[in-house]
Amino acid sequence: MDKLSLQDPLFATYAIAATLMILKAVAMSWLTVARMLQVNGGFRSPEDLRKTPLNPHPDARQLEPHEPVERIRRIHLNDLENLPFFLAAGFLYVLTGPPLLLAQVLLYGYVVSRFLHFAAYLTAQTHDMRATLWTVGSFILVFMTVRTLLSALGVWR
Repeated sequence: MDKLSLQDPLFATYAIAATLMILKAVAMSWLTVARMLQVNGGFRSPEDLRKTPLNPHPDARQLEPHEPVERIRRIHLNDLENLPFFLAAGFLYVLTGPPLLLAQVLLYGYVVSRFLHFAAYLTAQTHDMRATLWTVGSFILVFMTVRTLLSALGVWR
C-alpha cells in the first residue's frame, strides 16, 4: 500500500492529474450556469420559467437552445464521457510501477490534451482540430491500459 501515498512521486503525479481533470469537469457546470445567466436563457426545464429573484421576467424563449450554452454543455458531456476512463486507466497504470518520467509525460500529457481540446471546442475550431487533440488523449489511455493489461497478465514486468 506504500504506492498509494501522496509521498510516492508516482502516485502524487496521478493525484495531481486526476484532480485537475475532476476540477475541469466540475468547472463546466459553473461555466454552463455563467453562460445561461449571460444570455438569460438556454434553460432546459419548464419550471425554470417560474418568476424568481434570478429570473424576474420569465419568457418561454428562455427554453430555446442558445449556442453559447449548448457549446459548454457539449464540452461538459465530452468530459463526462472521457474522465472515468482516465481516472481508472491512470490509477491502474500507476499500480504497474512505471518509470516516473514516463508516467508524468503520459498523465500530464493527457491533462494538456484535454485542456487544449477544451480551448479548441470553446473557440469553435474545426472537428479535425478537436479530433486530433482527442486522439492524443485516447492514444495515451490505450497505451496505459494495454501496459496495465500486459503487466496484470505477467507479460510485462
